[in-house]
Amino acid sequence: MDFQPTQEQRDLRAGVRELLARRYGREVLRAAVDGPVGGSGPAGGAAGGPAGGPAGAVVDRGLWRELGEAGFFALRLPEAAGGVGLGLAEAVLVFEEAGRALLPGPLVATHLAAGTVPGAAQGTAVVTAFDLGGALVTHLGEADAVLGSAVPPAALLRTGEPVRSADPLTPLHRVPPPVDAAGADAEGRAQGRAEARAEGRTQGRATAYGDEGALLTAALQLGSALRTLELAVRHAKEREQFGQPIGAFQAVKHLCAGMLVRAEVARTAVYAAAVTADPGEIAGAKLLADGAAVSNARDCLQVHGGMGFTWEADVHLHLKRAWLRAEQWRTAGEAEEALAADLLATAGP
Repeated sequence: MDFQPTQEQRDLRAGVRELLARRYGREVLRAAVDGPVGGSGPAGGAAGGPAGGPAGAVVDRGLWRELGEAGFFALRLPEAAGGVGLGLAEAVLVFEEAGRALLPGPLVATHLAAGTVPGAAQGTAVVTAFDLGGALVTHLGEADAVLGSAVPPAALLRTGEPVRSADPLTPLHRVPPPVDAAGADAEGRAQGRAEARAEGRTQGRATAYGDEGALLTAALQLGSALRTLELAVRHAKEREQFGQPIGAFQAVKHLCAGMLVRAEVARTAVYAAAVTADPGEIAGAKLLADGAAVSNARDCLQVHGGMGFTWEADVHLHLKRAWLRAEQWRTAGEAEEALAADLLATAGP
């Protein structure tokens, strides 16, 4: 049995990479980082958001619509419903490319909302979610809807407060926990949260979208891990010390080799989970992809040396985004609990 991507899948991945390289290359990324949201950097404080959006915005609405037209968000909708009619395997490939490009925005939530929120499939609506657990929401100020919540973003903004984010391109807000459409009272909400915790779930992630959200986030992490591997290898070939490239030194070779192993193991796990859609394999894929993204970014910093820690280098952006994604949809602790439960169920009495 051949588990390699088909030619059609490779073409799809190449098309998404070409689109993102044309519309969200390094120059655009750096402009966004050094703009209002990334204003802590040396060049912060530019007026207005991407594509003429509001100040502080990081979602480029023009690119968002272009992604919608390309089928990014409607990829798994049936053709009869105006979608592309593909599956999780193809979605993982395109999300891997988005992670490689460090494309900001609630990509996973908007993709998952394609069949339920008007405009999500076409990219004319930005949809966020309670995917960080507790009461934290990303990109709330730019969102048109919140996945699984009857409360509009504007109402949540009025009762919430901004929270400083490690990632300069992922704004955070702390808001009251989501309320169901019937408007459950405080006691009922507290009881519901207690029951959710007892079942090993986290508020906001205990939804029908949990496994799919975790897998697509793992694909984003995989793309970042592969990109930092590329950055490290390229720098190791170009940077010279003592008359030779630093990649000739054993310590640097070991760092790059470790990065390759982590990325390829994560790739195998993510691709396998995309084919099987097994909850246990998805939990393992998320765990491995989170570890690969964070550890590869750290090792890439080491390969770059002192310059890797500067604001001008892109490596720290991958590390900060990897930290945040590791808390989205399924944390390491939640993935470990899911894997343990799966192993116990498989083992039987």
